Amino acid sequence: MNGRVIAVASGKGGVGKTWLSITLAHALSQAGRRVLLLDADFGLANADVQLGLAPGLDLSAVVSGRARAEDVVRPHPAGFHLLPGRAGTGLLAGLSGAALEAVLALPRRLAGTWEDVVVDLGAGVEAPQRRLAAEADLLLVIATEEPTSLTDAYAVLKLHAQDAPAREARLVVNLAASAAVGQRVHATLETAMRRFLGRGLTLAGVVRRDARVPDAIRRQTPLLTRHPASPAALDVTALARSLL
Repeated sequence: MNGRVIAVASGKGGVGKTWLSITLAHALSQAGRRVLLLDADFGLANADVQLGLAPGLDLSAVVSGRARAEDVVRPHPAGFHLLPGRAGTGLLAGLSGAALEAVLALPRRLAGTWEDVVVDLGAGVEAPQRRLAAEADLLLVIATEEPTSLTDAYAVLKLHAQDAPAREARLVVNLAASAAVGQRVHATLETAMRRFLGRGLTLAGVVRRDARVPDAIRRQTPLLTRHPASPAALDVTALARSLL
């Protein structure tokens, strides 16, 4: 199998990147895909916490050679699988040499088993995040309508264009007051991309602000399970369909 690697990135934290990665993985699995979510947020991983999965082996066990990636993967009742990251430690953030190369090669290797590997990248533009993004088949950059988020999203898009000019990046506007607001955020970023980088920017989707999202996170339950008809759930489902 030659699956697809979808990396999810943001220039700053607090834009709902991990939540969106989880929900996208769930939506893709509902569409009949075999999906693995890889939490590659080095040092601040929390996808397992949001999903209410009990602590166990994580990515650090793979890095140290104590376990194979396939042995660390955990199924979730929603239908997708998770390879959890390592929270609260600088172990993965300080990787170098062969260990770092092994982690960077992991998504593509896993795509030999899974149809979609959704990689939740750490926020920011450090070298490991940039390299993981550059190796993905598709990069989804998450932004909100806040000016600082727009600036940081543009930085991610600019660096990705330099690192992987042949790879596609698309924008997802999260926490949007409305679909129209999301369209305006996209227009602002696309104008900057065309003016300074000479390339356009595809809008993958707009996810509306939804009070049911924090409720689902508090309950450690995927939104598509707890509130499947909510606006944000419908928006992420539409996003997943656009990627099929």
